[in-house]
Amino acid sequence: MNLLPQPVWPRVPSPRRESGTGAEPSPATSTDVSPDASAPPDASGAPQAPQNPETPGKRERPARVSRPHALRELLLIAVLFGVYKAGRLAATGRVSEAFRNARDVWDIERWLHLPNELDVQQGLLHSQTLIEVANSYYAYVHFPATAAFLLFMYLRRPAYYRWVRWVVVGLTGAGLVLHLTVPLAPPRMLTFTGLIDTAAEYGPSVYGAPQNDTVANQYAAMPSLHIGWAIIVAVGLIVACRTRWRWLWLAHPVLTVLVVVSTANHYWLDGIVVSVLLAITMLALLPFYRAARSAQVAGVRADPGNARVR
Repeated sequence: MNLLPQPVWPRVPSPRRESGTGAEPSPATSTDVSPDASAPPDASGAPQAPQNPETPGKRERPARVSRPHALRELLLIAVLFGVYKAGRLAATGRVSEAFRNARDVWDIERWLHLPNELDVQQGLLHSQTLIEVANSYYAYVHFPATAAFLLFMYLRRPAYYRWVRWVVVGLTGAGLVLHLTVPLAPPRMLTFTGLIDTAAEYGPSVYGAPQNDTVANQYAAMPSLHIGWAIIVAVGLIVACRTRWRWLWLAHPVLTVLVVVSTANHYWLDGIVVSVLLAITMLALLPFYRAARSAQVAGVRADPGNARVR
């Protein structure tokens, strides 16, 4: 029997049982963690929102599109509308030139073999109810519908609001230039055509005698902003909305064309010219549309709940 004391060797822990780098994971410290458990809980004990993998440490937040200040927008629209009305009134006093231009427009339409406005009006005159509905549509839908459209875009589609606002301003400005340079009497004033002023005959009417009218310039038929604004409303809502029913907004410009022609307030050529002006305006403002589209898409990706908003 060896009675000498045996040396005590220090026990070296196995690296496989350490919890450091390279250690064998235990069930309690498994690296197989579910994505939901990867985010630490907040103060309330609820798990935090998933983090953006491209920017660690930052939560993914829905993109917010800032709206222009409401008061400044109202002032801007009021000033622009005042300038437009003042410009139209400044074009008065060129009555003989307006009638010469009207005769030229009528002859150009016949040369182009466009449908005769009289034929459209004759179809309307079969029913007094239709006449009154058409006159009311002309008098009461044009401006309120455009104002409601701008308000909707401001409140519900702010990404597209600036684009449609500048489209309206650009088209209206281009129309004002034509009103000043090309005075034009509407077809209801041309007795040789056989057309009648349905608003004056059956009502309701928004115009008085042209020589006494201090509110509107009735010799500014070219181009038809009734048609131009109606197209903007339809295009803006189709682009900004996602419901399958949005294409029904095309009925608004179609009805507007039929109304302004059948009531003898505009020529076919007025609608053609305003459509060309609108196409040029939208092309010039294409960068605004692209910016609006990018902002809208980014907002939907960051907050998928936006995709359900119709």
